[in-house]
Amino acid sequence: MTYTFDAPFLSQQVFVFMMIFARLGTMFMVLPGFGANGIPVRVRLILALAVSALMMPVVQEIFASIPGSPLGLAVVFIWEMVIGLIIGMSARIIFTALQVAGTLIAFQTALAFAQNFDPSQDSQGAVTGAFLSLTGVTLIFAADLHHLMLASMAQSYDLFAPGAEYPIAQITDHIVATVSQSFVLGVQLAVPFMVSGLIVYVAAGVIAKLIPQIQIFFVIMPANITVGFIVLMLVISSMMMLFVDRMEAHLRQFL
Repeated sequence: MTYTFDAPFLSQQVFVFMMIFARLGTMFMVLPGFGANGIPVRVRLILALAVSALMMPVVQEIFASIPGSPLGLAVVFIWEMVIGLIIGMSARIIFTALQVAGTLIAFQTALAFAQNFDPSQDSQGAVTGAFLSLTGVTLIFAADLHHLMLASMAQSYDLFAPGAEYPIAQITDHIVATVSQSFVLGVQLAVPFMVSGLIVYVAAGVIAKLIPQIQIFFVIMPANITVGFIVLMLVISSMMMLFVDRMEAHLRQFL
């Protein structure tokens, strides 16, 4: 692709840095861990500028010259932001499996009304979802998954070269598949609690039939919460290891 737009205010180096920052800055704003709402925006901005400056010598050769019109410049800039958003949100969607699992766990363990502020979502949510989200962010950095995120930023220029035609159909299919994978992963993480909750409620139904005089929900709710915490204590390590493995496998798709 060849451009002939005369823009004395915009050198080739500035143009390349703007395009790199458009893609990487957008990714930093939405990637799990880096894009957590608890991290100040200025910190994310400085980090994105620093990584963009480090990435510039590596990828500047694949950029064409400055677009031939201001509209063309705007289109290229927006497309770079869209590519960064797609890659970043793809990992963020997988991360939301922890929210799905936390919500299902809350419903099964009678903790659905125990709401807490979730810094990863910047909103109120089930306390179990907030706990799993914070644990997930911690494990992302403890397991060095942030290295894969940084590597995916560099490899994204091999998958989506600037100025090339982007496979819109494949991108749409990838987004749909990622959403379905995230939901399935969330349900898989919550399966032990769904089984234990089913057992508790079946036992409650049997007791209610045998002793109708008992206010069964006043008796069964503390037991259900206790069983939920016991199951969480037993399976939390396996749950989070499964999440880390799935997140790693997803990030490696971009390498």
